[in-house]
Amino acid sequence: MNRSFVLRRSALLAAISLCALNSTNVCAAGFQLNAQSATGLGRAYAGDAVIADNASVVARNPAAMALFDDISFSIGLETISTMIEVKDGVYKNPVANTLDASYDNAGDTSVAPNLYLIVPVNDRFAWGLNTYSNFGTRTSFDNNYQGYEYGGNTDVQSLNIGLTGSYRINQQWSIGAGLDFIYGKGKLSRNFEPTLAAASSAVPDEALNVDAAGWAVGYNLGTVFELNDNNRFGLDYHYSPDLKADGDINYAGYTASGTSISDTLIIPLPDIAEFSGYHRLNNDFAVHYSIQWIKWSEFDNLNAKISGTLNSYQWQDGWHYAIGGTYYLNHTWTLRAGYMYDTSAQDNLTSISVPDSDRQWFSTGFTYHLSEKSNIDVGFTYLLGKDVDVSESKTVSTLTGTTHADAIMFGIQYSHSL
Repeated sequence: MNRSFVLRRSALLAAISLCALNSTNVCAAGFQLNAQSATGLGRAYAGDAVIADNASVVARNPAAMALFDDISFSIGLETISTMIEVKDGVYKNPVANTLDASYDNAGDTSVAPNLYLIVPVNDRFAWGLNTYSNFGTRTSFDNNYQGYEYGGNTDVQSLNIGLTGSYRINQQWSIGAGLDFIYGKGKLSRNFEPTLAAASSAVPDEALNVDAAGWAVGYNLGTVFELNDNNRFGLDYHYSPDLKADGDINYAGYTASGTSISDTLIIPLPDIAEFSGYHRLNNDFAVHYSIQWIKWSEFDNLNAKISGTLNSYQWQDGWHYAIGGTYYLNHTWTLRAGYMYDTSAQDNLTSISVPDSDRQWFSTGFTYHLSEKSNIDVGFTYLLGKDVDVSESKTVSTLTGTTHADAIMFGIQYSHSL
């Protein structure tokens, strides 16, 4: 193998490793699931920091536990199926070939379970437990995709385990707080672009394989103001810390320096604040709404303890605006619907492996009351994204195109009170 090809191969290895690590951690911090409950899903999470129709409210606002008189728990799951395509894709590889980089569907299906418990101690105090996922994504490109170093396979999951407490100050004001123990893990693979891999038997198909995991501890604070029995407001703030993930990186069994890398990635997770309102207009109808702010600008750079700054992102803060309605049909059925407008975290820098955009949520759902103390919730959302122009470049290759990402979310949940 000649020296120029060795240099191109080493440069490509570095470019692929950087791209792959960035894609995984961008997805972990930059793709908010909003998959806390089937009830909330059915109304696009409008009013979810204060409605408190089952124990899942503990994920959005611990102060809302003060609205419960009985021990309550909820258990459920949500499925998230993404439809991701790359249109008009053009890839220029390290040997100057121009190839078609369009792709029909890089999406996948993920399952996010959840579990909640609220225990009132007396008229003033309550405590609760919660387990759910707040961040995660899955994207997958075939091994023969042209420009595979920009796509590959990514599977990122997170788990939030929370302990919360609430205190009722008086008939109108309640406060709450909690600790969040956040576990995150990510697996990904990136292969050499097929033309380059075929150019020499010395270049293996697999370019990189990463497996990283870590823990972080955050907290949340909330309050509820009850104007009267039919009108109330909630405010909540979630502090999300840096997640430190230890990972082993394998560049086809070696790195450019001939050794594997074991490093600690420092992943900034965004703080989240939410304001919600709930107004029951009469016995049959209620309206509710939420405004949520997500501090994506914290994800400005991705750093590692040993490797230093891996990449810059220049992300912007995001916003969710949601409005919904509930129709209390009778003692057996409750119907709901909602709409959310969700702004993108990405600004000037975009990527095919993180096909983010402004999104619209169209949601509907229902509750079926099995008895006075137990019910089943079902929620459905169609998430509609926008076309986003992408232009990416590494040391030895470039990729341009237009990404579009839609999603279908389905949730089911069982709730019971004692």
